[in-house]
Amino acid sequence: MKRRKAVIALIAAGILVQGPVQVQASEKEELLKLRSTTESLIRQLVKQGVLSEETAAAMFKQAEAEARKAIAAQARSATATDHTASTTIPDDEVRVPYIPEIIKDQIRDEVRAELREDVTGDVISKAKTEGWGLADALPAWTRKFKLYGDLRLRSEPVLMGSDNISPGPFYPNVQAINEAGGVTNAGLDAFVNTNKDSHRFRQRLRLGMDVDVSEGLLAGIRLSTGNFRDPVSTNQTLGQTGDRYEFNVDRAYLQYNDVDKRGFNWLTLAGGRIKNPFFVGGGEFTSGSELIWDVDLSFEGFAATYRYNLGRTNSLGDDSRSLYATAGAFPLQEAPFSSNDKWLFGGQVGVNWGFRNKDNLKFAVAYYDYSNVRARPNTSASGTCDLNTRKNDASMPQFVQGGNTLAGICLEGNQFNPGTEFGMLGLASDFNIVNAIARYDMALFDPIHVTFSTDFAKNIGFDSKKVQAARILSGGPPVADKTTAWQIRADLGWLRVDKKGNWSTFFAYKRVERDAVLDAFMDSDFHLGRTNVKGWVLGANYALRDNVWLTSRWLSADVISGPSFGVDVFQIDINTKF
Repeated sequence: MKRRKAVIALIAAGILVQGPVQVQASEKEELLKLRSTTESLIRQLVKQGVLSEETAAAMFKQAEAEARKAIAAQARSATATDHTASTTIPDDEVRVPYIPEIIKDQIRDEVRAELREDVTGDVISKAKTEGWGLADALPAWTRKFKLYGDLRLRSEPVLMGSDNISPGPFYPNVQAINEAGGVTNAGLDAFVNTNKDSHRFRQRLRLGMDVDVSEGLLAGIRLSTGNFRDPVSTNQTLGQTGDRYEFNVDRAYLQYNDVDKRGFNWLTLAGGRIKNPFFVGGGEFTSGSELIWDVDLSFEGFAATYRYNLGRTNSLGDDSRSLYATAGAFPLQEAPFSSNDKWLFGGQVGVNWGFRNKDNLKFAVAYYDYSNVRARPNTSASGTCDLNTRKNDASMPQFVQGGNTLAGICLEGNQFNPGTEFGMLGLASDFNIVNAIARYDMALFDPIHVTFSTDFAKNIGFDSKKVQAARILSGGPPVADKTTAWQIRADLGWLRVDKKGNWSTFFAYKRVERDAVLDAFMDSDFHLGRTNVKGWVLGANYALRDNVWLTSRWLSADVISGPSFGVDVFQIDINTKF
């Protein structure tokens, strides 16, 4: 109201100078300038939307009325007091009192201050709404980049069963033997630890960046801790005498997403070092299964996913009811000067079915075919590694966790002095895995959910006769068909534990027979990554604050067949993401 009165006063002052005035010319000029400036300001405020045209017109009308009243009052006052005037004042002559400069300055300052406050507030509000500033302050290319990351600290006691067998040939450390060039060279590391407890502190750091290359095309890169030889763990064990950690390229890929006119993402193509393209039930601590694939595993190769929408699609791309099919080809190990490269070919079809009560069912069936992963034993007279062919060398796996039936590739020593210990070990079985996985999410107490999931795998590539002929203990009894793996799991709580106060708890039981899955790519924590095991997992998550949460897990597993070898792993994590 004060601002409006001040503006009206300025307009009125300008109107007062329209007729002949008995003031100095400079004062009249100042008043005319003031009137012109005020009218211009009013028009600009109308143009910017601060004042409506009706309000401005009303202000002008009121100012004119007040100016006329002032003129009449001044005329009456002049007639009554000017007794010495010899003539009457003409009707078209207007006399105004002198307006000191200090009064005019005060009026100007009040109008400026009040208008500045309101106009600035309107401009700031509009800038926030329309995103002014950042878009204009930074180059366009900077908006194509999205950075993200996470950091995890872990305390991990590993407890061995009290009745475990002592380290020996029943549980060889295949990775150490192959890297050292034989059992003898591996020395004390030739066999896995079966009876010594340990407690290690570990951490994981991952930094990623997604780049919007063009419409639908994304380039991604992620760096992580972890060693070069382990594809299923990005953990860094503390206690390296101050050595700096290894920081590796964990993912580097191109991904293309095609969206139809209704907003549905019907096609995804990816190539490079990519994330797991197959449905596994959920995340590491939220309904996910690591029966076949460890959660930290990245795939090298190419994958394509086609989706068919079964429900209504809005602008957000609702795919709550859809069918999908995923296919991929992934080179595992290149064999120089040879046609025996190792490959993984995989395909999965599934359905995602959402219900009106927010329940959700996901089901998928997959087939994974490994090529050239079986060991090719050296059949020379001595069978020593110095007489290996390229096929023999190429058949040695680059990474093994343990549990699969083993075959000897060659012996230590040389053709003139052959040894009796193995110099290279490989896999005795082929792996062609049929997999079925299902997950049902009940939203009865939303946002708290109850989720049930199950995972089943069968290796149909196992050939008992071929395995019997190739395995290390070839003189033993026939090799039994141990090719089935399964898991059941239940989760209770929030689907995402990244907001303060959110929580979840879960329980799983799994059984993984010796040659059901390839041990190199399965869960690296359950029995430290071995097959031929059974047991349970109990865990919980709790968010301390946004993007900071605690996780605890107890993994208890024992071997299915063979000498006693039980392992309990207890993990306490503090997780952050940014």
